[in-house]
Amino acid sequence: MAGGSEEPAGGSAGERPEARLDQAVRVAEQALIEFEIAVETFRVEVENFSRLHHQKLGPMYARLDELDAQIAEARAARTGDPEDVRRAQEARAAVMPMPGVEELFHEWVDSDGLSAEAAAMLTDRPVQPPKRVRPSDEVRKLYRDLARQAHPDLARDEDERKRREEFITRVNAAYARGDEALLRELSAEWAAGPVPEVRLSEAEELYARLEWLARRKEMLSLVARDLEESAIGAMLRMAPDDPDRLLEEIAEQLLAQVAEREGELAALVR
Repeated sequence: MAGGSEEPAGGSAGERPEARLDQAVRVAEQALIEFEIAVETFRVEVENFSRLHHQKLGPMYARLDELDAQIAEARAARTGDPEDVRRAQEARAAVMPMPGVEELFHEWVDSDGLSAEAAAMLTDRPVQPPKRVRPSDEVRKLYRDLARQAHPDLARDEDERKRREEFITRVNAAYARGDEALLRELSAEWAAGPVPEVRLSEAEELYARLEWLARRKEMLSLVARDLEESAIGAMLRMAPDDPDRLLEEIAEQLLAQVAEREGELAALVR
């Protein structure tokens, strides 16, 4: 219509001056939550893989250390060389206590005797692959959905933050166990809970919020880097789609090394 006023560029008439800044905060919040989900997902995978790595391969590493000490001691006994004696003492000092029977046969013995996996190894039959390291796809989806809805970084006051932190702690624990049923219960609980009040903030508070989000992102980046650079993290990144197979390959290599050391020791003690 002639003579009508035009909408100002960059927003509608009457739009709050802080509206665009508020939108930037919301975008930054969502980006941070997605990043935290990715970091937490990888942390759980690293933790689970580390536990399984220790459970499956720990006794093999202990056996290798013991064989290295025995080889060094046998060589020192044969030569009497002070340097060989010193090496033997160092090798023995480096040996961790041998695992007990309970640890060596953890999850290998059940009420009926040897488990299927243990019996297969003793009879040279194929061994079933280890239990899945990572939570199922459905568990991962439930976790991501809950984290996006209830994340503490969405709180606008301290009471709401505490409520969300307590709830997310329970969500993280259920996710780490791969407990799909509990995650579904938590999802229903959150849906039935109080809806947090959304309050408009002044420009100074919004700037402070953006600064806090940036600091949080920087801290999480350090956590992610430490996870990726850890020995277990590096191993997991080598086979992100099939970490169980990676454990099998390492176990095969360790068994070959054990056989080699046993042969070397047998030759020294003849």
